[in-house]
Amino acid sequence: MESLKRERDAENNKSDHEAARVYIPPYKLGSMMEKVEDKSSVEYQRLTWDALRKSINGLVNKVNATNIKNIVPELFSENLIRGRGLFCRAILKSQMACPGLTHVFASLVAVVNAKFPDVGHLFSRRIVLQVQKAYRRNDKRRLLAAVKFLAHLVNQQVVYQLVALELITTLLEDSSDDSVEVAVGFVTECGSILQDLCPRGLQGVFECFRGILHEGEVDKRVQFLIEGLFALRKVEFQGYPAIRPELDLVEQEDQLTHEISLLDEIDPEIALDFFRPDAQLIESEQRYEDLKKTLLGEESEDEKDSDAATDDDKGEDYDEEEQMKIRDETETNVANLRRTIYLIVMSTADFEEAGHKLLKLKLEPGQEMEVCIMLLECCSQEKTYRRYYGLLSQRFCLINKVYQENFEKCFVQQYSMIHRLETNKLRNVAKFFAHLLVTDALPWHVLAYIRLTEEATTSSSRIFIKILFQELFENLGIHLLNERLNNDPTIQDSLESIFPKDNPKNIRFSINFFTSIGLGGITENLREYLKNMPRLMQQPVPESEDDSESCSDSESGLSSTDRRKKRRRF
Repeated sequence: MESLKRERDAENNKSDHEAARVYIPPYKLGSMMEKVEDKSSVEYQRLTWDALRKSINGLVNKVNATNIKNIVPELFSENLIRGRGLFCRAILKSQMACPGLTHVFASLVAVVNAKFPDVGHLFSRRIVLQVQKAYRRNDKRRLLAAVKFLAHLVNQQVVYQLVALELITTLLEDSSDDSVEVAVGFVTECGSILQDLCPRGLQGVFECFRGILHEGEVDKRVQFLIEGLFALRKVEFQGYPAIRPELDLVEQEDQLTHEISLLDEIDPEIALDFFRPDAQLIESEQRYEDLKKTLLGEESEDEKDSDAATDDDKGEDYDEEEQMKIRDETETNVANLRRTIYLIVMSTADFEEAGHKLLKLKLEPGQEMEVCIMLLECCSQEKTYRRYYGLLSQRFCLINKVYQENFEKCFVQQYSMIHRLETNKLRNVAKFFAHLLVTDALPWHVLAYIRLTEEATTSSSRIFIKILFQELFENLGIHLLNERLNNDPTIQDSLESIFPKDNPKNIRFSINFFTSIGLGGITENLREYLKNMPRLMQQPVPESEDDSESCSDSESGLSSTDRRKKRRRF
């Protein structure tokens, strides 16, 4: 199936290239289009498609740093929605032919992305896919060009900066001479903006470079490149600014950044590069004409007033596509949010900086739970418990009560599935929640969800309770812990499930459990209660009077010897 698909794509490319090689003078093309009477025919659509492709290719090929402001209006005059595949293809080909103008092409993409986010998202996916393909095929030339383009898209904030850290990590994970050289070139191009947006992540990158230098397994030439990168960092990447002043064309409030990962399965939508008949082409062209007037400032006041009345008449199919798009983006945003949280948490060494970055995320109502789940999941995956996660979660609980409630839900959910965790994960989770309890970031009434009896606990839950209370003891001390558990009236009702007083069996189990883990001191009140319990509650319940009378009546007809034998049997 894959071979057939490749052959079909090759045939499409071949036919498209053959059509492109046929030169038609502009005046002749115009006359051919005028002769076509049916504007919705396939013949007319093909002619307009060829004209659109040649116009976009011509504008992209002649763009440079001095004329980009003049090229942008001409480019917006073309139907970029219909020709978005042609635009992306033309940019990629021109950049591959002339990598020295990468910063110009990136600026052009940033301007188009500000007005047409779908075009920017398509191009971002294609450039990431090109990086993936070149890396898998060990095509150094294409990889250098692709990562340079990706670096400038990060500089223009078309692509989120975390994909840059992903790429550097991938290149340095199995370091070779070529991969390290590509990584050095990538950091050189986008190191300035990474230093501003995620300095901790850049610090980790340079630690990796330092380790490669110390190992000395790469070529001398590559070692010199790394040393030059360290020297460039000392002068704060002078000579390699994130955006040159003449190419800073997008206002900060108009910028739209796309979140893409190297691990995603990307659909490049190659079908957009080739001609396909469109039954609604005339309506689409008319809508773009109205949009073009708005973009280029050619709309009159009357037209502006009439736009409000005609917005509802743009077509039912268009509205349905927009609705489906919104639903898809919502699902994608949840996965992207989790990936973003993970990358921020793992790439930041200081919990205060991580908290600042996470608070800057634009969360929709109800997405706070995703932050709590990811922090708990990251903490459980560590080899040993890191206080970093406890401090970060404590900060969120104290800032907003919503996070406190969500962490309480996480506690209940985690305890109900505690038997599924490995010992190491169980230990990390217990220490995580113990930190929140010690700092009062989590209310102590969550302990009401723990029932400490022989029947209600398993080996995993007992280990969890053991580590939890031992952590509380180490942080608070036996006196403060005992004072909190036994003399705080606000949580006494919540502790009845841990220090039960319903029957002697459960009382003795709780006392023996805490004594076995070295915390018998917190059960003094429970021991006193057990000692002063009524004698009837400590001993088996005697038989009722009716039973004793019936037994005496039945035994009255027996001899004394038989009665003794019967009692002996009982």
